[in-house]
Amino acid sequence: MRAAVYTKTGPAVEVLKIENLPRPSPRQNEILVRIVGSGINPADVKRRAGWRGTSISHGRIIPHCDGSGEVVEVGKSVTNFMVGDRVWLWNAQGGYDGPGRAEGTAAEFIAIPVDQVTKLHPRLNYFEGACLGVPAITAHYAVFADGPVKGQTILVQGGGGAVAHFAIQFAVWHGARVIATAGSTERAEHALSAGADIVLDRHDEQLAKKIFDITKNIGVDRIIELEFGGNLKKDLEVLKPLGVIAAYSSTEVPSPKFPYYLIAAKGASLHIIQSFGFTKKIRNQAIKTINCMCDTKKLRVAVGKTYPLEQIADAHKDVESRAVIGNVVLEI
Repeated sequence: MRAAVYTKTGPAVEVLKIENLPRPSPRQNEILVRIVGSGINPADVKRRAGWRGTSISHGRIIPHCDGSGEVVEVGKSVTNFMVGDRVWLWNAQGGYDGPGRAEGTAAEFIAIPVDQVTKLHPRLNYFEGACLGVPAITAHYAVFADGPVKGQTILVQGGGGAVAHFAIQFAVWHGARVIATAGSTERAEHALSAGADIVLDRHDEQLAKKIFDITKNIGVDRIIELEFGGNLKKDLEVLKPLGVIAAYSSTEVPSPKFPYYLIAAKGASLHIIQSFGFTKKIRNQAIKTINCMCDTKKLRVAVGKTYPLEQIADAHKDVESRAVIGNVVLEI
């Protein structure tokens, strides 16, 4: 089978290459999936680049955690999938807390445990299915981890991003009012297309004032945050008492200072989200919402750009530079 691989961390164009490898076989409680779409997340490019000193744990890595495709073989004891099923999958390489797996989704086939796979809704194509693992499940947990949001006002920072695009849809579908921020006109339009009620310029020096004007000086109930360290002070300013900041990334300021008394003054809760450590219950709740929204034609999956497998380095560069609005997917 054809697969993208790297044997050391570094720039995409220098370390990624295409090889022919043996087709894997499913073991007990595994299925073999013919990959059609391989989703690329920021975590995938960070891992390949060696972000923050991440070392390579295997001699050869096939990248990417998310993907979708068709079941072509089932292992022993597998009863909930059959050959021909359309599926999407997650966590193919595991998290950052251990060596994980060497085999990701940037290949023609993957053998993967059945508890990391679910059936793809008929309304979604394979490329859309490849975008659900990290972005959609992270967004669902960020929105609902602390209870229902009906009637709440939620601030979604970086509303033009992949996780944010799902978070806006989930929140609106469950009766919340959404204020989003974006750094460009194009990303603002993307957030509006997801259902945001209002989108504000994240660079605006009057951002806090405008949020208070919108909320009649009350502030927001919940903040979905992609840059925890960089935005913490601003977030605390607009968060209402006993509000929640649900943060899933802090790339620009990875070691933020912790302003205890500013947080304590609000009685605020901080919910730090690790996308690779979700329980089966958390994932099943997200899958249920995804399928329900698909049933009613309410879910929009934004595939920004697709690349053939051979152009994986270009795809990685797009994700790193945030040049594409929407998810970047490899067409295997």
